[in-house]
Amino acid sequence: MVSKNTRRMALMALAGIGLSGLAQAQPAAAYPDHNIELIVPYAAGGGTDALARAFADVSRKYLKQSIVVNNKPGASGSIGWTDVINSKPDGYKLALVTVELTFLNSLGLVKFTHDALTPIARLNFDPSAITVRADAPWNTIEEFLAASKKTPGEMRMGNAGNGSIWNLTASALEDQAQVKFNQVPYQGAAPAVLALLGGHIDAVAVSPAEVGVHLAAGKLKMLAVMSDQRLKGFESTPTLKERGIDVSLGAWRGLAAPKGTPPEVIEILKVAAEKTAKDPAFIESLQKLNLGYSYADNTAFKAQMVSDSDFYKKLIAKIGLKLQ
Repeated sequence: MVSKNTRRMALMALAGIGLSGLAQAQPAAAYPDHNIELIVPYAAGGGTDALARAFADVSRKYLKQSIVVNNKPGASGSIGWTDVINSKPDGYKLALVTVELTFLNSLGLVKFTHDALTPIARLNFDPSAITVRADAPWNTIEEFLAASKKTPGEMRMGNAGNGSIWNLTASALEDQAQVKFNQVPYQGAAPAVLALLGGHIDAVAVSPAEVGVHLAAGKLKMLAVMSDQRLKGFESTPTLKERGIDVSLGAWRGLAAPKGTPPEVIEILKVAAEKTAKDPAFIESLQKLNLGYSYADNTAFKAQMVSDSDFYKKLIAKIGLKLQ
């Protein structure tokens, strides 16, 4: 026979379980109840920072609290991402992630991989493109590659630095087209483009946005883009795939949270991110920044991270590129 005391203790235990469950459910139901910090792992003023601030501004329509941008630049993005990875997974500290997240580990620069963060949404994608001076003797990508094959290792291809995404896209073109460039690293895409304008190099592998002004001015010409389809605003430029070269690569930016963030919190952020990304004000901001609009939900974004990580790991091993 069960005593009254035993029954009382059992009821108290059940009540405790119920209260505990309620306590666990309440944070998600109330989320967010204070500002959300968005860590941008690059300096203020650049394209990634501008995108983050545009997103934060428009997201106020779709979240109960504001997103506050905090720049933590350094070490190719790893300082900011490490901060988020090591933070409490409660949805109050998020990361602005870029494609570099998928290959810094393969370059030997960090211990973590993209799996340390949970994708929320991709917001942008800019393909790599091969651009030369307007007075260059090559008018098609076929002519450019044929000239590169005649003098292996002499065609000077500028990029945004050793181990940068544009360095790797040029290397992928070398691999697929069976050519060899003399890759010249610069401290960013802008210096590489200036070097091309000055005649110090023969071509650059950077995004169309980074050469757009000079294309419009008639100083440069773009031979091919590394995308699945021709780009809006650059419809006359063919894709490499059209020319039989299976390379579709570029730079993307998106949002991610620390691993272990509750699924219900991720869902709230996912819904808000989709509404923000599809808001005309956000799309207009990207257009003004010359950034390619390309939304993908958390599932598609995760698949891209996995695919990119695998691709760049194999490419980096094949070309023997290690920075540490």
